[in-house]
Amino acid sequence: MIHARGLARTFTTKTGAVEAVRGVDLDVSPGEIVGFLGPNGAGKTTTLRMLTTLLRPTGGTATVAGHDLLSEPVEVRRRIGYVSQGGTVGPLALIGEELELQARLYGLRRTEARARVAELTAGFGLSGMEARPAVTLSGGQRRRVDLAMGLIHRPRLLFLDEPTTGLDPQSRADLWDQIRRLREDDGLTVFLSTHYLDEADALCDRVLIIDAGRIVRQGAPEALKAEIGPGATLDDVFLAVTGRALREESAA
Repeated sequence: MIHARGLARTFTTKTGAVEAVRGVDLDVSPGEIVGFLGPNGAGKTTTLRMLTTLLRPTGGTATVAGHDLLSEPVEVRRRIGYVSQGGTVGPLALIGEELELQARLYGLRRTEARARVAELTAGFGLSGMEARPAVTLSGGQRRRVDLAMGLIHRPRLLFLDEPTTGLDPQSRADLWDQIRRLREDDGLTVFLSTHYLDEADALCDRVLIIDAGRIVRQGAPEALKAEIGPGATLDDVFLAVTGRALREESAA
């Protein structure tokens, strides 16, 4: 579903060139849930933006959802969903209207769009809220709307950027269940970035750890923890690989 080799991005600043991502190799298979971890400034967001066609790479190659990232960006966009950390719905937007508009922008006819909105609002526990503005919803409800927006066109691959940031524990757990069901019921492939290592441990088949613009470790959470020793956590793995505690990075 994702195949990248030597993916790189260099930014030019007043003080010189900054290599934000330096030759990333990664693979994601269909139906996987893969977590992308890294300290602040490691290149995580830059990599995610490149894979979603929001930022053009300065080096390397990649295919995403079966299409070349550089030569077929429109085809990539048609086949992926992207849910940003900041959310996708304006505070005064009416939920039903916003979802229908998103569906229409992806080419669904009006009757198809309305049927898809009804399907997603029912599936995400949002039925009866279609006429409400986003500002009146709880944080967990707004995040479910964001997920519905990313899934309105039935993508094969969903990118989630910090999907549970700011949510309370119950809302986080509910969202985890939604993501698991998407994979189990629809065969969706999910690539998510997160600062919560318990989230990566609970949700992901594999995790990739990026530091200083390079992938420095990858594998199934249980296998990575076993490398450290009995009772090890993903926090211990992260600290061993990067020399930093992700919790401290998140709080900085």
